[in-house]
Amino acid sequence: MYWLVKFIQSLVQALNSEGTLGQIFAGVAIGACLGLTPLISLHNLLIVGVILFFRVSVPGATLGWMIFTPVGFALDPVFDSIGLSLLAETSALQPLWVTLYNTPVIALGNPTNTIVVGSLVGWMVGVGPIFFLARWGVGWYRATIYERYKDARFFKAIKASKAYGLYRLFRPGI
Repeated sequence: MYWLVKFIQSLVQALNSEGTLGQIFAGVAIGACLGLTPLISLHNLLIVGVILFFRVSVPGATLGWMIFTPVGFALDPVFDSIGLSLLAETSALQPLWVTLYNTPVIALGNPTNTIVVGSLVGWMVGVGPIFFLARWGVGWYRATIYERYKDARFFKAIKASKAYGLYRLFRPGI
């Protein structure tokens, strides 16, 4: 039950965070890469670096990661076929894959895995639509749901439990 409350807290925090809307949308779009692609990949280390280095909403990126992880698992067969097409069936790209495979650091990113390549290409194609879909979704949420329920007990309970979590941080024995 505790993890469910923490999940809802992070979701509400992401949707109502203090950052600009552009930072939230960019965070969701960039965080989608973490959800769509296999997590243990070198490019995801680069994505986390982008999230932390640039002024991107970390809660927004977390939200994008949470939303797109099940989507990534569902689209794995599609990503596999895209990666197979790019790796094995496109002869013009063969020198690129050989070079990437033989480059010491890049080889750690598994550039010859069909799902890694296919999901990364799928994310690159979809990052623009994800950004604008996040823009529409967060705007709709703030204008309708949050405005209607911001004074409801549910949201107050989430805020109160967040304060309790902060209190427990300073008083761990409780």
